Amino acid sequence: MCAVHLDEPAWWYGTGAGTTAERLLAPLGDLYAGVVERRFGKAEPYRASLPVICVGNFTAGGTGKTPLTRFLIGLFAARGKRAAVLSRGYGGRSPGPVWVERDRHAARDVGDEPLLIAADAPVMVARDRKAGLQAIEAAGNADVVIMDDGLQNPHVAKTLSIAVVDGRRGFGNGRVIPAGPLRARLAFQLGLVDCIVVMGAEAPEGEASVFEDLKRRFHGPVLSGAVAATGDTSWAQDAALLAYAGIGNPQRFFAMLEGLGARSVMRRAFSDHHAFTDRDARRLLAESDAADAQLITTEKDLARLAGAKGACRDLAGRSRALPIAVTFEERDLVRLGALMDGVLKARV
Repeated sequence: MCAVHLDEPAWWYGTGAGTTAERLLAPLGDLYAGVVERRFGKAEPYRASLPVICVGNFTAGGTGKTPLTRFLIGLFAARGKRAAVLSRGYGGRSPGPVWVERDRHAARDVGDEPLLIAADAPVMVARDRKAGLQAIEAAGNADVVIMDDGLQNPHVAKTLSIAVVDGRRGFGNGRVIPAGPLRARLAFQLGLVDCIVVMGAEAPEGEASVFEDLKRRFHGPVLSGAVAATGDTSWAQDAALLAYAGIGNPQRFFAMLEGLGARSVMRRAFSDHHAFTDRDARRLLAESDAADAQLITTEKDLARLAGAKGACRDLAGRSRALPIAVTFEERDLVRLGALMDGVLKARV
């Protein structure tokens, strides 16, 4: 089964008139959930010679998987261990297996996330995860494999599976695609993971905490993380910004910018993994000129524009990316480090 990527409707997360749509689509969601569960019952997963860590999520859309993957690469590097990343390469045209080369590949070849992560570690793109994993093993250049996404893929055995959850959005209406954001029934997915990282665990006032709910429902470690801007951000203070993003949860990016003290932030949201056109670029450039505003985007969006021509090249040249990183409180950082140490000693 291919990965499912949808432009999420607002009613998945409780805004907009979605009651009728939820009810009509619920049988399809139940059917999809059943297919996912049956695949796990029939599969004979490939067991690699290297430890495999899966960083996935329970829902469609952005939760912070890529920043966590990059964080784990750093944790292993600090331990003197080499991590290689296995990605499906969503948005790229190469079926793989192929190692990502930043000076040769563009996002249209291998996808934006692999191109970004390849700045930190070797990345193997393969739609067939088993074939990709075997290619990493054959190369002999890694001590551990981090599989970016693939929690619902039953064909590769995992040493450790981590689910990343957006602490603000949670699981929306609790239904399965297409009736809601879940990739399978939550109860089933909880049985697939060993650890959960909740990004932004503090609930909005008057709302139940996703973090606390998961601590009650899940018996493994539930860690609290945050995705925050990194490096010098003084350039954003009292600035007029035109922010654009084609990621799973662009509102989180926009809110982050506002938290940096910008005078104004004009928001332009696109669909996840959006392929920018010259028309998009010309419009954004014109808006930036009219408002005398700095163009700002995500690292993934700027990676997607790398190597572009025409107006998209001009857009890339005038845009600034906001670097982000995952942070943990010391207690949870120690717990995460202990999990990684356990992985290095284990085999599936």
